[in-house]
Amino acid sequence: MLYNNKFIQHNHHHESCHCDCKNMAHNHAHLSHDLNCHQDSIPSCGGDCHTDDCHTTAKKNQCDDSPDDPDRQSSQTKLIWKIKGMDCAHCAQKIENGLKTLPNICQTKIIFSTQKLVVFVPQKNEKTIKLIEDKVTELGYTPIFESTPEHTHHHEHSHGFDKKALIPLAVLGGLIVVSYLLLLFNKTAGEYAFIVTAIIGLIPILKEALILARSGTPFAIESLMSISAIGALFIGAAEEATMVIFLFMIGEMLEGVATSKARQGISSLAKLMPEETVIIIDGERKTIASHNLKPGDIIEISSGGRLPADVILISEQANIDESALTGESIPVNYLSGDKILAGSLVVDNTIELKVVSDVGQNAVDRILQLIEDAEERKAPIERFIDKFSRYYTPAIALLALLVIVVPPVLFNADWYTWFYRGLTLLLIGCPCALVISTPAVITSALSNAAKQGILIKGGAALEHIGSVKLVAFDKTGTLTEGKPQITDIINQNANSTEALLAIVAAIESGSHHPLAKAIVEYVKQNQIPFVEANNRKTIAGVGIQGEINQQIFYIVSPNKISTVSMALTDEQIKIINQLETAGKTVIVAVTDQKLLGIIALQDVLRADAITAINQLHQLGLKTLMLTGDNERAAKQVAKQLNIDYRSQLLPTDKLAEIEKIRNTTAIAMVGDGINDSPAMKAASVGIAMGSGTDVALETADAALTQNSLLSLPKLIRLMRFAYRNIKQNITIALGIKLVFLVTSLLGFTGLWLAVLADSGATAIVTANALRVLKFKNKGE
Repeated sequence: MLYNNKFIQHNHHHESCHCDCKNMAHNHAHLSHDLNCHQDSIPSCGGDCHTDDCHTTAKKNQCDDSPDDPDRQSSQTKLIWKIKGMDCAHCAQKIENGLKTLPNICQTKIIFSTQKLVVFVPQKNEKTIKLIEDKVTELGYTPIFESTPEHTHHHEHSHGFDKKALIPLAVLGGLIVVSYLLLLFNKTAGEYAFIVTAIIGLIPILKEALILARSGTPFAIESLMSISAIGALFIGAAEEATMVIFLFMIGEMLEGVATSKARQGISSLAKLMPEETVIIIDGERKTIASHNLKPGDIIEISSGGRLPADVILISEQANIDESALTGESIPVNYLSGDKILAGSLVVDNTIELKVVSDVGQNAVDRILQLIEDAEERKAPIERFIDKFSRYYTPAIALLALLVIVVPPVLFNADWYTWFYRGLTLLLIGCPCALVISTPAVITSALSNAAKQGILIKGGAALEHIGSVKLVAFDKTGTLTEGKPQITDIINQNANSTEALLAIVAAIESGSHHPLAKAIVEYVKQNQIPFVEANNRKTIAGVGIQGEINQQIFYIVSPNKISTVSMALTDEQIKIINQLETAGKTVIVAVTDQKLLGIIALQDVLRADAITAINQLHQLGLKTLMLTGDNERAAKQVAKQLNIDYRSQLLPTDKLAEIEKIRNTTAIAMVGDGINDSPAMKAASVGIAMGSGTDVALETADAALTQNSLLSLPKLIRLMRFAYRNIKQNITIALGIKLVFLVTSLLGFTGLWLAVLADSGATAIVTANALRVLKFKNKGE
């Protein structure tokens, strides 16, 4: 049926999803399914994978299959660890590089936002697990093995700064004070004291540098620090060596504090899940661990308690606060039989519910999983920085060596002066601030958006959303409620109006299209009997047909009637034109010989559509409506919204329109139906309404889970702010490096200022990223 060209929905079998589709009867069903479709996806050893596909080892043949080979995915085992002490993205790179040297490792994935290490191996065995844990421990981190993937989001909620890290800093600070006091009374004793202090502070750094060098990271900041400190001691600058080490430790501590705060937005989602739940068994109440719940369990939640799983309400009614998941502050009233998402808060009274989600498969787990998966989809600018940083540090190290050697050898310059300047340059070579400048912002933006009921699938989507200049919309179900009502029924040649409606309902029965559902519902409400037509099928680009009493009937758009039946009379055309001019959608029921009747329906705008479009215009964005509806109905809606439009478009026409615009302008496509999916995929960025079909949600780069158009300007503002923040961070990181590169070469800055600049830059870009986490839209 050619209503807004969503006739494809008649044959929707969820073929684009990579998991089992469970059609839950609730307005959150599509969101739950979409998130579930990402739950068990195994990343391939391509794209942004940093593990060189599979490592060259004696058992390499176990991992030689194509990364996208389904057999390979099913044969691999996924091992997951929680990594304590992974305070920055640079730490994550150290672990990743270290694991490259181990045998039988097919792929590794570091999820910095949730401090996870995921390793794919040919098969699980204790020897492999111990080998991985020993390597992570050797690198200075604490691995906590997750026995089952289902529990990976629970029970480890603490992301605060570890105060034990202050002990080495306090000890070294105390030794520096003692050394200065000795220096005041006895210069020689003070100098020796500084040498001893520098050595004490250097030992752990040097030890880690050696481990990292053996693990494939020779140009880590620890290595550069060690060389600079040893060089400073060698030329008699023990005081500076000590201060360099002390400032480095302060910088590392500040970086850890800032990064733990950046992760709090993600961890706050996990905190929504209660540790224990009251379960009802044979009428008796018993408290059990929430992760032991399984589908079918009956639980009881008191007022003020949070739901530990996705559930169906058994009690008569309940007021539920979903703000933590959707950003909507007003509680929602649910009735018996409704599905409610995990993490929601019970507002008023004690209620009974039935668990419907498996362990590790509830809404909170799926949102966390989607955020984790999003880290793999790096923004182009982030991929560039990763590549740049791999060459930057070795280049600076080579430059430092040339600075040390060339002036004294070729120009007979002072060895001490240029040796000192070369050591200073080494400290400029650490790319920490640059490496963390982008992922810290992306993690903060993903977290902030999730708390506002917006899911973004990765850094690439974030960058594209921030650069959008034009937003295109589907009409039905996106700009309108998608719940049209019958306004006019004009009988032409049917036996009666009831007979006409019975024929149309018989053919439309079973369709998921909003207009078809509206007609069937209207017929049922008026208690008009009908029987489903036989041999119902879609006629591509025309409409739908069915057989009743061995006669074929067609339901089509008026402008397609000539393909299946006789042409309309002038009087009939006049009636249809009048209806369409009033902004109504018209369909006609025909046989191959005559017109049986005309039915007009009208959809209403979403309550928030006008406000959302106005806010987009205030942001300087152009807007466009793409619809399969007739010209007059489309014009009526576009006039109310003050939006440009294209009407009578087939899905292929929408796709062509988007591709044409994308060649000159960054465009976002917002839709909810299957027929919107090709256009959403072709756009610079696709955005799905939370009430949309599973295919639309799967295709989209972002989803408005609150199902409100007002989330769209919020998303644009947040992404623009985040993208500006990324550019600020890169400018800060590279700007400080450039300034100190020049001043160090000219001899204006020394070792301690260089390390202060490096640590300071890292702290500044991380703190700047935290602004994205705290960003609030206007009116909030």
